[in-house]
Amino acid sequence: MTSPPRLEFLAAGGNRHPSAADWVPGLLAFGAGNSIALWNPDDPLTTGITALLNGHTDTVNAVKIVDAFSRRFLISGSSDTTIRIWHEQPRDQYPPFREWTCVTGHSGAVNSIAPLTAKGIFASGAADGTVKVWQIGAEGVALVQSISLKPRFLPLALALVELSGDNIVLAAAGTTASIQLYGRHAGGEFELQATLTGHDGWIRSLNFLPPDAERSNDILLASASQDKYVRLWRMRKDDAVTANGTDGSIIKQAKVSLSNKTQHVGFEYGKYAVAFEALLVGHEDWIYSARWLPRSDRTAQSAPPTLLTASADNSIAMWSVAEASGLWMCNTRLGEISSQKGSTTATGSTGGFWIGLWGPNGTSIASLGRTGSWRRWSFDKVSDTWDQALGVSGHTQDVAGVSWAPDGSYLLTTSHDQTTRLFAQWIRGDDISWHEVARPQIHGYDLNCIATTSPHQFVSGADEKLLRVFDTPKPVDRLIRNLENQPNPMNGHAIPDTDEDTTESLALPETAAMPVLGLSNKAIPTAETDADATTETADDPSMSLLPTATPSHEFHLARHTLYPEREKLYGHGHEISCVAASPTHPLIATACRASSLDHAVIRIYNSDTWREVKPPLEAHSLTVTDLSFSADGKWLLSVGRDRQWVLWRYNVSSVADPLAIGVFVKVKADVKGHARMILSCAWAPSRGKSGSDQAEQYVFATASRDKSVKIWRLQPSSPSAKDFEASETEVTLLHTLKATSAVTAVAFSATTCSADSMPVTLAFGTETGEIGLCTLAQTSETTDWPSATVKMIDRGLCPSKSITALRFRPGFNRGPEMLAIGSEDSSVRLLTI
Repeated sequence: MTSPPRLEFLAAGGNRHPSAADWVPGLLAFGAGNSIALWNPDDPLTTGITALLNGHTDTVNAVKIVDAFSRRFLISGSSDTTIRIWHEQPRDQYPPFREWTCVTGHSGAVNSIAPLTAKGIFASGAADGTVKVWQIGAEGVALVQSISLKPRFLPLALALVELSGDNIVLAAAGTTASIQLYGRHAGGEFELQATLTGHDGWIRSLNFLPPDAERSNDILLASASQDKYVRLWRMRKDDAVTANGTDGSIIKQAKVSLSNKTQHVGFEYGKYAVAFEALLVGHEDWIYSARWLPRSDRTAQSAPPTLLTASADNSIAMWSVAEASGLWMCNTRLGEISSQKGSTTATGSTGGFWIGLWGPNGTSIASLGRTGSWRRWSFDKVSDTWDQALGVSGHTQDVAGVSWAPDGSYLLTTSHDQTTRLFAQWIRGDDISWHEVARPQIHGYDLNCIATTSPHQFVSGADEKLLRVFDTPKPVDRLIRNLENQPNPMNGHAIPDTDEDTTESLALPETAAMPVLGLSNKAIPTAETDADATTETADDPSMSLLPTATPSHEFHLARHTLYPEREKLYGHGHEISCVAASPTHPLIATACRASSLDHAVIRIYNSDTWREVKPPLEAHSLTVTDLSFSADGKWLLSVGRDRQWVLWRYNVSSVADPLAIGVFVKVKADVKGHARMILSCAWAPSRGKSGSDQAEQYVFATASRDKSVKIWRLQPSSPSAKDFEASETEVTLLHTLKATSAVTAVAFSATTCSADSMPVTLAFGTETGEIGLCTLAQTSETTDWPSATVKMIDRGLCPSKSITALRFRPGFNRGPEMLAIGSEDSSVRLLTI
C-alpha cells in the first residue's frame, strides 16, 4: 500500500426524474440515488462515470449546471428537502466538485430547479406547494422570494427567461393542467400575470427558447404533458404586433380551431403577448421531457428551432418547422420503434425514456431509460443518420452481491433492482476501460446473492425459495474474449482461443429467450453442425445484433444478453440469504432467511448432478448471513444473526461410486464470537508448506455489528484423524480491529503467490460507507500477528451508504490488485489497491 487507492471504474444507474440531469461541454451530471454522478460523454477513453458526489440523504430529483462568477456550479435538489450547491475544484483535486453551501428553505421534496445564469438567480419548486427564488452571491445563496402556488399544486417543472427591459418571466407547472406565468421587473417580486390552459394532464417539463436577434425576437415555450401532447406557446413583443397595424390580430388569426386567447406578461416598455402556437401530436404515452436545441456557435447560423422530446412510449422525437408548410413536424424519431417492443421488463421493454438531453453542440443526444441506463446517439453528417454510441449504466437499487469470475475476467453483480449485470474490461492497446457487457438475469424478485461456479456458470439467489443456475451463451463469451484480447480497436478479429477454451466454448448454449409470462430464461438449442444449420445460425437476428468487438449498447443489454437457465435448486423454505461455491469441489452452499432452527440450516448441492447433498448442516438458530469456502475447499465457514461462527470440515467419501461426494462435518463453533450479529466472513490466502496438512495454517476473519473485525487462526492438531472432534481443532483469536460503526463486509486479498513472505491485505466496509485497509502478516511463521495499522480510504472514493459486498479480483497476472465494492447506494466500484 505504498500508493493510495485509485478509482478504476464506477457504475450507477440514473434516477427516473425528468429534471435529474443536465449537460454542458465536458460534463453530464445526473442524479444517481442519493448522489450526483459526473460523466463526460465525449471522453475518447470512454471512462464512464468519474465521480459520485455524496451529501444528500435522499433521492436527487433535480440537477442543473450553472457557470457564474467565473466558476462552474452544480445545483441539486433532493427529496431530503435541501438544495445543495457544489463548486468546481482545481483539476488535480478529487472529487471534481465540492459542496459549497446547503439551502434548507423547503419543507417538501425538491422536484425542479430552473436557473437564469445571466442574473445569478435560480428558482426551485418543491412538494410543499411553493416556488422559491434564490440569488447566488459571492458569499453564498440568499432567499429572494417565496411564492405559494394558488390554486395549490406541486410544481414539477419550472423555467426562467429574461425579457427586454430588465424583465424576467417564470413559468411554473406540475400536478395541474395549466401553466402559470409570473413576471418580475428590475429588482421587484414575481407577480402572477397569465395562466395558460389547454393540457388535459399533469405537465412534466417546461423549456424556454430565448429570443434570437438573427432569427426572431419571439420567445417559444414548450410544455410536455402526461396527456401525450406537447404544446408550444409564442411570446411576442407587443410593440412588434402594433407596428403592423393589426393590434394583435396576427396572433389571433392563427389556428382558430384551437383556443388561442392572447394573454400578456411583462411590464411597461417590455410587455409580451402570449398565445398558443402549435400542438405536437405523435407520442403514444406520457411525455416526460422537452428540450430546445441549444444555441451554440455551430448551430446558431443554420439550424432552425428544434425540440427534443422523450416519452414513455420508448421513443425520442425531434420536432421542427417544415419549410414548405410552416407546420411543426417530427423529422427524426429514435428508440424502440418496431414490432419487437416488449410488453414486460423481461422481454426487453425499457419502460420509456424519462430524460432527453441535447449535447452542447447539438450533434449528440443522451437519454435515460427506466433501467437507469443512459443511451447516446451521435449525428453522422456523411450518412445523415443518428448512430448509437456507448453510454453508461448501473444498478438503480441496493447492490446486494458481487462475484468475480474464477480467472478474474469479469465481475458479476446482483441488486434489488432485480437484475444481474456483468462488467468486463475493454482493452485497446494502452487504453483500458470497464463496461457493462451483459445483463444475464432480469428477474421478478429482488436478487440477494451470487456466486460463480466456473468461468462460464453462476448461481444466484433471490427473494424466492429456490436458486437458479445460469450458463454463459456463446455470443457473450465470444464478446468478453474479444474485448480482452483484441490488439487493435479497428480489427474485428480476436486472438485465437486455446484448444481447451475452444472445447469448453463449443459446449455453451447459443443464446436465451425469456417467455412473456415466465421467470426462466429458456435456452435456444444449438443447431446441428451441417450446412443448412450453419446458414440458419448466421441468419439468426440475435446473433448478428450482438457486437463482437465493442461493448454492448443498452439495446443489446436489455434484449440479447440473457443467460439461459440451467437448473433450479429447491429445498429452502424462505428467501435465499447467501450462497458460496467451492473453489475445488463441485459443491454449492446456500442458506435462507430464518427465525427458527428448522430453516436456519445450510444446504449443500452437488453442481455435477444438481442434487442436494443430505443431510443439511444444522448449527445456527437464526439466519445465516454469509458463507465462505477456504482456498483449498477443505473448510466451510458460516456466520449468522445468532452471533456465532461455525467451522465445517469437508470429509471425502470412501464409497467407490464415481458420483459420490464428500460431506461436511461440524468441527468448531463459537457461540459468543461477537457481541452482536455477525454479518460477513472471509478466508485469508492459504499459507504453509504444500502437501503437509500439519504445516498449513488457515486464517479467517469475521465482521460484526459490534463495530469490530476479528481475525482467527485455525490449526488442526490431528489432521490424520477421520472424524474431527471439536477438542482436536484449535482456533485462536489473533487480532481485533475496531471500526467506528457496524462492519458489514470483509475480504482478504486474493494473493495466490507461492512466496509466504507476501503481505496479506484485509479490507472491511462499514454501514456508513467507510472502507478500511490493513496489512496483517509478512510471514506464515508468525505466531501472533502484530497490531495492524488501519488506513481508511479517502471518503471521496467511498459509497454514501452501507457496504454490502467486498471482493478482491483473483489473480496477479491481470495487473495490480483490484477491489470490487457493492453498496446500498446502488453503486459498483472498482478500486486499484
